[in-house]
Amino acid sequence: MTDASVNRSSHRLVSPAELKALSQRSDARGLVRLALHAGLIGLSSYAIWRTQGTLWVLPSMLVQGLFLVSLFATIHETVHYTAFKSRWLNEAVGWLAALPSMLNSTYYKHFHLAHHRHTQDPARDPELTPPPPVTRGEFWWRITAIPYWIGRFRSLGKLAVGNFAGADFVPEKARGEVVRSVRLMIGFYALVLGSAAVTGSAWPLLYWIAPVILGQPFLRAYLLTEHTGCSEDANGLTNTRTTLASWPVRLLMWNMPFHVEHHLYPSIPFHALPALHVKVRGELVHVAPGYLPTLRAIHTDLGAAPGRAA
Repeated sequence: MTDASVNRSSHRLVSPAELKALSQRSDARGLVRLALHAGLIGLSSYAIWRTQGTLWVLPSMLVQGLFLVSLFATIHETVHYTAFKSRWLNEAVGWLAALPSMLNSTYYKHFHLAHHRHTQDPARDPELTPPPPVTRGEFWWRITAIPYWIGRFRSLGKLAVGNFAGADFVPEKARGEVVRSVRLMIGFYALVLGSAAVTGSAWPLLYWIAPVILGQPFLRAYLLTEHTGCSEDANGLTNTRTTLASWPVRLLMWNMPFHVEHHLYPSIPFHALPALHVKVRGELVHVAPGYLPTLRAIHTDLGAAPGRAA
């Protein structure tokens, strides 16, 4: 993302000098965060291996799933080119991090740029397709993650054959790259699943497929809090929510809970968002004390009156 996507409602909450200092990117910081995340996945994989054949394998797979689906935060940071200073590291890590959740980072980069340019615009923000839930039934259906998986399969199938219907935010000049990237993903999946079938190994089911199915609902709930119930206008101070999450959540999600701050200044990397929060905290409109209270409030509002949560 470039500074052109910074919402003008930020009203220069930080000075140009502060913005420049906060926007310094670092390969070292990104690699340390990535190593911590990979280490947690390694630990949960070990737990699955040790608990196979017992009921403890289910919580082990759930934990593995949480670690795998939270790689979404890694993808998010890399498509902004703020996870690392080196461009190639952002692209390589982002592509690999997207594999467990069937999300193509080459495509998502354009999807997410459109989201930043048109945040909360029902006509142009691709994150509002489908729109936020308007009933409690839709709320729970979204959280099951079933719509997500249906969308992933459909999207990869369409993109693999060059069908960009509904994805006009992808520039013509970038579409060939997206198609090649998606086809490479599908080839990778075929190689992994095919080799497992030939050898009779269940490792993709135990360490990948079942865990991400278990973990994805938690990510769906998390993402629902970022903009639901916020204003549907171009004001970055009111159309996005920051959540005061605990440090384990901030660690796994690469400081994405500081979401208003990120939308106001997307050039600032994950490791500087806590410092930015300190500077702009007094100007933020939607600051939630946690994810459960926010989800409860959204759920309650959906039942209180027709229309979107307020």
